[in-house]
Amino acid sequence: MLIEEEAQISAEMILIVGALLVIVIAVGSYIFNISGSIAGNISEVINTARDSTINKL
Repeated sequence: MLIEEEAQISAEMILIVGALLVIVIAVGSYIFNISGSIAGNISEVINTARDSTINKL
């Protein structure tokens, strides 16, 4: 009986760790996409400001 209970706990731990890993990967991908979008917007603003400054000169 004790061996079966330990196996059950082990299987549940594997499922929990697997689910957490999937959640972490999904959230990391989402944050990476957001940070890339923000970096693109900042680059666009900097390029526009640079071009505007050069044109004023």
